[in-house]
Amino acid sequence: MFPKRKAPGIFFRMRIVTISESTETFFNKTVTAFDPAKPVDLSGSKVYRLSLDYDDERKMSDLLEEFLGRADKSKLDALVIGMWGEPYESSADDVIAALVAHAPELPALRALFIGDMTYEECEISWINQGDYTPLLKAYPKLEVLRIRGAQELSLQPVTHAALRSLTIESGGLPAEVAEALASCSLPALEHLELWLGSEGYGFSGDVELYQRVVSALAVPSLRYLGLRDAEISDELAQWLAGDELLGRLDTLDLSLGTLGDAGAQALLDSAHVRSLRRLDLTHHYISEKLQEQLKALPLEVVLDDAQEEDDGDRYVAVGE
Repeated sequence: MFPKRKAPGIFFRMRIVTISESTETFFNKTVTAFDPAKPVDLSGSKVYRLSLDYDDERKMSDLLEEFLGRADKSKLDALVIGMWGEPYESSADDVIAALVAHAPELPALRALFIGDMTYEECEISWINQGDYTPLLKAYPKLEVLRIRGAQELSLQPVTHAALRSLTIESGGLPAEVAEALASCSLPALEHLELWLGSEGYGFSGDVELYQRVVSALAVPSLRYLGLRDAEISDELAQWLAGDELLGRLDTLDLSLGTLGDAGAQALLDSAHVRSLRRLDLTHHYISEKLQEQLKALPLEVVLDDAQEEDDGDRYVAVGE
């Protein structure tokens, strides 16, 4: 639908897994599309999703105003934001500004997902995001923040005492975002999930940068670490295999990336991996011999979606 982002002079043959369905559950609730013709019910186990069509003349801020006008704002604890018109042309800054403006009226808001779009609405690497610093400052009790898309995504170093789960899904995570994360303080964090993506779609950075990110955010409460969809999966695995952090985690998630035998062998040789409960390596390039050895580890090892190299090349699952 949209032209591919490419580095100058480089041709990319990407094996892409598209995001084809809207999110069905969020914050342990069932996602329900907001229908202005129906009453808003916040008493049950549903979370509302606000989304515009391409030909909608309203702005997302207008839809948010309509939704909040029908909701009991004191009870709203979670919200999902889908397409805000043409997200491949306009950023999420207006969405963020509207949420910030309403923060005093939403004392119970604990979870936000901004960017819940399928590939038919907007490819992940074409979603124009925004600056999340004002939002985190406006919602000091926010516990869950999920962001899809990293183009124009920005964040200043912040301290946030309540955030338990941070997820950034992207086809390419810029180094500037990772640098900011490395200077943040999130003392309650339990779930850190970053989709690094590929250089052709915006990824920049290296293992040393993510060592600093994890060093800053691997607080005692952290139980899930996901460095997913990475074209440097082998290097990440080799570093993490020797890190005592694994002894404190429940789950290490290196899925959707390019993990091969080098990273797999490092994990097998690790003195810390056996302390994990779950190791997710879905979408990998590991030989059958090492797959069998991984399956013999005394923990849950997920090895779905085995891939084969294409003329020596490996590809992340989610790029464009």
